[in-house]
Amino acid sequence: MTIRGGLSSAGIHRNKAIGSRFTVVLVLIFSLLAFSILVLGRGLFANASGGQDDFSMDTSGLDFNWRLRLASQHLKSFFSKEVMDVVNASTDDLGPLTIDFFRKNNMTVSWKFFGLETAADNNVTFAESTGLASNTRLETSREDHSRAMETPAMLVRRQLREKRREKRVADLLKQDDEVSVKLETAAIEHSNSVDSAVLGKYSIWRKENENENSDSNVRLIRDQMIMARVYISLARMKNKTDSVNELQNRLKESQRSLGDTTADSELQRSAPEKIKVMGQVLAKAREQLYDCKLVTGKLRAMLQSADEQVRILKKQSTFLSQIAAKTIPNGLHCLSMRLTIDYYLLPQEKRKFPHSENLENPSLYHYALFSDNVLAVSVVVNSAIMNAKEPEKHVFHLVTDKLNFGAMNMWFLLNPPGKATIHVENVDEFKWLNSSYCPVLHQLESAAMKEYYFKAAHPTTLSGGSSNLKYRNPKYLSMLNHLRFYLPQVYPKLDKILFLDDDIVVQKDLTGLWEVDLQGKVNGAVETCGESFHRFDKYLNFSNPHIAKNFDPNACGWAYGMNMFDLKEWKNKDITGIYHKWQNMNEDRVLWKLGTLPPGLITFYGLTHPLEKSWHVLGLGYNPSIDRSEIENAAVVHYNGNMKPWLELAMSRYRPYWTKYIKYDHPYIRNCKISE
Repeated sequence: MTIRGGLSSAGIHRNKAIGSRFTVVLVLIFSLLAFSILVLGRGLFANASGGQDDFSMDTSGLDFNWRLRLASQHLKSFFSKEVMDVVNASTDDLGPLTIDFFRKNNMTVSWKFFGLETAADNNVTFAESTGLASNTRLETSREDHSRAMETPAMLVRRQLREKRREKRVADLLKQDDEVSVKLETAAIEHSNSVDSAVLGKYSIWRKENENENSDSNVRLIRDQMIMARVYISLARMKNKTDSVNELQNRLKESQRSLGDTTADSELQRSAPEKIKVMGQVLAKAREQLYDCKLVTGKLRAMLQSADEQVRILKKQSTFLSQIAAKTIPNGLHCLSMRLTIDYYLLPQEKRKFPHSENLENPSLYHYALFSDNVLAVSVVVNSAIMNAKEPEKHVFHLVTDKLNFGAMNMWFLLNPPGKATIHVENVDEFKWLNSSYCPVLHQLESAAMKEYYFKAAHPTTLSGGSSNLKYRNPKYLSMLNHLRFYLPQVYPKLDKILFLDDDIVVQKDLTGLWEVDLQGKVNGAVETCGESFHRFDKYLNFSNPHIAKNFDPNACGWAYGMNMFDLKEWKNKDITGIYHKWQNMNEDRVLWKLGTLPPGLITFYGLTHPLEKSWHVLGLGYNPSIDRSEIENAAVVHYNGNMKPWLELAMSRYRPYWTKYIKYDHPYIRNCKISE
């Protein structure tokens, strides 16, 4: 077919100008045929005389390869080098020439050349007619003989080829296995990453047997109630009074049956029967009232209404949690009142604490603690002393208000802190702390501040009251909260002091803090910029030019609650004066909201030395996911947030770290019914 196609493409029958070329081609073809007949005749002779099927050696011992080389030399004179290279490359893998080869290939090509073939079946017929029925046997014999005639080099090459083929097959199989494993692994990871919550708690694809306490009946009742409300609405639209009444009656029964129940075990025994009856009513309503478009619209409206209710409930929760955080539990109020009464019944000479000579000794370890919560202060002091290596060197300076002054004194007179020193003062007796000196006191006396606190505290709407409610906390009105900016004035004879909040628990000896080199800074504190919302732009108003010009919005915040203050550097840098300057600028609350952390960040900007985070772990009053090992390795844990450990809304997992420092069998605590 190749030769015929070549002739056809040359256009022999259409172009007379190339007749001479056609003559040359015919000469070449007949030469090839003559050579083939010669070889064929020699093969027949050898086959008849020697009974062999190949031409590797005749009876006279002449090598057929010599004849092949001779024929190739004659052919080279007719064909170019490129053509001969192609012929040699195409016939290298054919093995020794046999009569079968010429019968099967050359003769067939010759018949094809003369246009005598009709189809592939003709070749088979011709082969069968020339005695090729044993073709398979001959090919096998030829292959075996060719292998027997291989030289060592040819054998090595063949073995290498076989090894390469085997290696390629093995690599392909391995690649297929690896791809399959990767695909299976990816599919498993994808299936594991799918959150079943995305499908909905009540998805029909959810397997009920995945959870033994699936409470399917409770959820079914709720679903029935939802659909009952939908059909009631549709029945009213279509004036189906009977359907409305029937559905409403069943809805009320379901509501009574469900109540506040959240588990199947709490349902009444009649619940399954009521579920069955409600299902029948809903099926009947579906036949009469169902309309896909109307049902979809109604469900969408119900969903929007539910979202709005959730939003309102969240506001209410925020409002109530703020109120709960501000309130004083009855037990604490009882404790303070009982202690106060008993204190003022004491003779004057029994109201004094020992070791008063230590109060101004700068070589000791001094603590400052400002609070009106007797029980909270007792935990701070007890925990610090119990974990101190040398309690006799620790001095606790307590400042409270007039209302709790007697209770604070009486508690520590009844429960002395061992060898440590205690001193209690009344902030209302600091005569130098007045409105002419302190900007906060001056602002608290202004009409605008009274308006903000006392009239805005009684909003006409819940949303108005919940907005910025945390900034209207009464603690911001107390000078106990702002006294931390006046430490050198309160303790003029001291060089260093450790400031502690009343919602912390000390778990390790803190004397190492006095050995920390603050590197010329005033404040030593743990930074809180691990997350973006603890940076300066969270607390300060950077739309104000005074703030934007002087501070970096990405500057790292730090925590009040456990702070080492160098009072010498404080005085040298006039920290209290810096605080007064910014507090006066914020009279209209345009730089920051109320509180002590924002002015602290401003006042100690560039003057704070970061402490190791293990000194102070925060968040026990709002973060439920603090690692237990992190808490237990901390020197101080801080219940900052609304969930204080003395409130009922405290997180139960953190409360034991605080309660273990309270003696619940103490007469005062037991009489005030303060329980663990």
